[in-house]
Order: sequence, then structure tokens, then C-alpha cells
Amino acid sequence: MNTSLTPKQMLRLLFWETTIKCNLTCAHCRRIESDDTADRDITTIQAKDLIMQLSDLGKKQPMMPVLVFSGGEPLCREDLFDLISYAKSLNLIPALATNGTLIDSGIASRIKNSGVMRVSVSLDGADAETHNKLRCMEGSFERALEGINHLHENNVPFQINLTLTKHNAHQLKDVYKLAESLGAVALHIFVLVPVGCGLSLEHTDMLTPIEYEQKMLEIYELEKLARLQVKVTCGPHYERIVRQQGDSSNTQAGHGRGAKSRGCLAGLGVIFVGHQGDVFPCGYLPVNCGNILQDKLEDIWYNNKDLARMRDSNNLEGKCGICGYRHICGGCRGRAYAATGNYMAQEPFCAYVPPEAVK
Repeated sequence: MNTSLTPKQMLRLLFWETTIKCNLTCAHCRRIESDDTADRDITTIQAKDLIMQLSDLGKKQPMMPVLVFSGGEPLCREDLFDLISYAKSLNLIPALATNGTLIDSGIASRIKNSGVMRVSVSLDGADAETHNKLRCMEGSFERALEGINHLHENNVPFQINLTLTKHNAHQLKDVYKLAESLGAVALHIFVLVPVGCGLSLEHTDMLTPIEYEQKMLEIYELEKLARLQVKVTCGPHYERIVRQQGDSSNTQAGHGRGAKSRGCLAGLGVIFVGHQGDVFPCGYLPVNCGNILQDKLEDIWYNNKDLARMRDSNNLEGKCGICGYRHICGGCRGRAYAATGNYMAQEPFCAYVPPEAVK
């Protein structure tokens, strides 16, 4: 084990788009390909090679990475449980990201027996009308709740994922209460990044920078309740807001936020592998860093020039480059890229104006 690795070099989470296939067509989905391209998903043999490479990389770190089996809808992949078991056998930490609608009692039991550490289920509202509108399928809310109940009955730890938009922002507290009532261990709140199908929501469902600021303060108050683990994803300015509230550790929710915590982890502790093997800094930043069918995962992670550039917050531009919080926030590189084509540009949905910017 190489303990000389810095936190910036350590791979903590690999999100794998196991298949492009999905039984839903959500309005804010990152994917732009249809189910017709599912025949291009990497094969079982290729997937096992990816998993082996991730395990080999993990053995050279102080900790093994979490492998998130995502999609599309991962439960549409026939060899999913074989691959989860294989990852578990190599001491990786498997997690499953699903829309929940395909989980019955039998599937929940298989998830339990596969060794999955945690399942994330997406709920984009506290009621059927709100959720179903974004998921573009009537009955998807009810089916997701049924899936969640099956997980709960099988003692599978699960979290609720909420993508925050204008359409559901008013239900933030209600979703928290729903997650708590369902027995979730965590609520992860995603700030919308306009990529894929979500590009169509950029001018209709994106909150304004001021509105995001207000919601971050609401999230902070929910986190302080300490009844659920609360985490913000793709909203890196939350790290600034926590510090501005005079709380640099915030251990109230039980997971802590130390001095080394960072908002945007694209290419830092996180990487995304698409269904054809292409590697990206995250699922919302379409900057191709290689392909695991041609390049070794370890070589991509340690040697790719785009990843290296993102890891140095001194490379940030605009107000992000002079912001005193740049080392703990970093701005969303996905939204910067969507707005400007430059992933090091300033975060376009941050209301904060650094004092240095007005001198």
C-alpha cells in the first residue's frame, strides 16, 4: 500500500454506467443515447476487467474505492449481480444507484445477498404529481416507493437522491420528512447540471444563483437536525455556506466535514466510466479522458492532463480563481463547461462575490 498518495490523487468513487438502457425517460437525465445503443454496453468480460483494474488501483491506496453500479437503469443489465459479487470478492465496496421501479421482493433479496453496501433511489418530489412529471412516467413514484419498502423489509441500507429544480425546490423539507419516514439512512441532494436531456431544463427548471443560495441555507438547517445524513452533490458552494455559518467540521449529521473536504470532486476523488468504456471526470462533465478498453484505468487516473488540471484549484478562472473558498468549493466544473465550453471557468450558478473581486 502506497501511503504517500495525497487525497487529491486518491480515487474514492467510481461511477460506472453499467448500461444505457432504462425503463424511464427522465426529463433531467444526463444520457443522450437511447436504449437502441444498449448493444454497445461493455461485455461481461470487459466489465470484469474494469473491476479488476479498479481493485488493483485500490490496493495501492490507503482505502479501497466505492464502485457505484449506475445507469441508465442498472437493473436492466442481466449480469448485474454476477458483477456486483465479483467486485465484492475483490474487496471493492459496491453500491447501487437505481430509480427503484424494478425492485420487487425477489430483487431486494438478491441485492441484500449480493453484498451491496447501500442503494440510492431517486425521488424527485414528495408526491406522485411532482415526481412523475420529472420522471415522465405515471406510476413511477408509487413503484419507487414499493421498491424502497422492499429494500427496507430486506434490511438493505438505502438513501434517497433528490435532483433540485424549480419544479420541486418547494418540497425540500417534505422530501426530507418522507426519506426519514421511509427509513432512509441519508438524503443526497443533487443540484441540476444542464447536460444530456437536462439541457432542455436549463432555462425552465434551473434555480437562479440567489435561489440556490437560499436552498443551501435550508439544507444546512436540515443537516443540523442530524436525523439523516445529508449531502449535497454538484452544489460545491454548500461547503462555503457551511463555513460562513461558522461550522468548519459540522459533525452533527454523523459524517463530518473536515478541512480537506471539497465541493466539486470531478477528477479529484471521483471518476465516471460510460457504458462503452469512455472515462470522464464525472457523469456531468463530457470531457473524455480515455477509454478503459484501450487505456489502463490507473494510467488515466494518474496521468491524464485534464484530470491533473482540475486537481489544482489554482487553475480556476474568473471569480472562482480569486475566491478565498476555492480550495474547499472549486465551483461546479460541469456547469462551467456547459455555460462556456471551459471546465475551469467560474461557476455560473454561484451568487457569492469574493471581496477580492470588488477591489
